[in-house]
Amino acid sequence: MSLKVKARAVGNSTGFIIPEAVLERLHIHRGDEVFLTDAPDGGLRITPYDPEFERQLTAAQEIMHRRRNALRALAK
Repeated sequence: MSLKVKARAVGNSTGFIIPEAVLERLHIHRGDEVFLTDAPDGGLRITPYDPEFERQLTAAQEIMHRRRNALRALAK
């Protein structure tokens, strides 16, 4: 998908109007926070998912996998 949007003045800032179809595709609603992350091609990616939270979740899953026996014992 390729889409052209125009930067516009929003108060003392600059913003982009994102079409409804794109918001639906990203599951973003008015008032939601989005994250701009670096893309492999040097551009930016807009995502509703926090990459830092994803990193922390992955680390927690690895720890839970390695320590599953201790966690099972603690759960009793």
